Amino acid sequence: MRAYDIILKKRNNQKLSKEEIDFLIFRYNNGDIPDYQMSAFLMSVFLNGMDDDETFLLTDAMVKSGDKLDLAFLDMPVADKHSTGGVGDGTSLIIVPIVASLGICVPMMAGRGLGHTGGTLDKLESIPGFRTNIDKKEFLNILELTGTAIIGQTLEIAPVDKKMYALRDSTATVESISLISASIMSKKIAEGAKTLVLDVKSGNVAFMKKETEAKELAQKMIKIGKKFGLNTSAVVTDMNTPLGNCAGNSLEIKQVIEILKGNLKNDLFELSVYLSALIILNSKKASTIEEAESVAQKQINNGKALEKLKEIIRLQGGEVSVIDTPDSILPKAKYSREIKAVNSGYISYIDTRAVGTAEMLTGAGRERKGDKIDYSAGIVFHKKLNDYVEKGEVIAELAYNSSVHIDEAEMVLSDAYIVSNIEDKNIKMAGKVYDKRIIALL
Repeated sequence: MRAYDIILKKRNNQKLSKEEIDFLIFRYNNGDIPDYQMSAFLMSVFLNGMDDDETFLLTDAMVKSGDKLDLAFLDMPVADKHSTGGVGDGTSLIIVPIVASLGICVPMMAGRGLGHTGGTLDKLESIPGFRTNIDKKEFLNILELTGTAIIGQTLEIAPVDKKMYALRDSTATVESISLISASIMSKKIAEGAKTLVLDVKSGNVAFMKKETEAKELAQKMIKIGKKFGLNTSAVVTDMNTPLGNCAGNSLEIKQVIEILKGNLKNDLFELSVYLSALIILNSKKASTIEEAESVAQKQINNGKALEKLKEIIRLQGGEVSVIDTPDSILPKAKYSREIKAVNSGYISYIDTRAVGTAEMLTGAGRERKGDKIDYSAGIVFHKKLNDYVEKGEVIAELAYNSSVHIDEAEMVLSDAYIVSNIEDKNIKMAGKVYDKRIIALL
């Protein structure tokens, strides 16, 4: 068997066998197959796709490339969530403390950002001292102590995924339903989760621009989960407008703290409570979704979710006093620049991808892997989709330290908003607005 023949077969849109997929993944993981051949295979999959059987076999091979955690010794439900990302999406940082405070183990392996906002790991690392680079042994120790940890991908768990993702990112093969499904599900299965809630984004900044594509991705991952005996559900949510009141690493950490203190209720709060409720329901900690939402809300109201976040920060080396005095602990940008409405009316459209680009230009995100992030930079949103604004009113505010790209960031962010010039303030324009941003529950 040769890698060449497998690549040729998939290039010709033929179905691959278990033996062929195993051969390719194991040999690549061992270094016997070079990057250029794996890149050719990834492009063949990107162009021709994989059916459900092939995607399952690919996922299985990726799981078997490393260790699979057995968390039965914890004697508690084990659950996780995954979001396909977007601008201002800090749901994990709210969901994990809520769910873990109820005695549900959450062994979360999160990622870094590329292209616009920082990922979950970048946001956490804006807290001085917080460590995400934790090996398997310490990961298990922390899970035993507090029931949750949020770490980067380890060398022991689905290691081939890390190598493959780096290639996908550099060969324009990221937006493949089969490859996305196998990448996400291999990590979640290998980390030992028994219940999984997927937040699949749809919109102008998402991998899946169309609702039909997002639903297809969600259904593909649900099928994989079920084949592995994983209790999997998915929510398709709208990402045609930024989530929350800000985008940027330390800015989002402060927002999370305010939400968990019960001081802030916005769309990020609502979506996070709903996703938490799905995990709570599927983990048999509630009998209805309404009851589960009440339970999630209660963990914020009684302070237990906030205490769990503090515990996570302490065990992973972060400065715990960030909970009480975030302004004095988190890095803060020196400068700001306001973006103002050019006319009066309703914000009827936001190019969220452009917002993400502007965020990256402030220094808050990466254009290339290895780029250094400015944890204090980002964007504060004063107005959201469908909000009424007067001419000259501040819509958003750029926070930055370096002025190198700030003029470009200002131009990009200004152009991202369309304000419909309407006299009647009772008429709301455009903007498909969903309850809690939910498009579909699958």
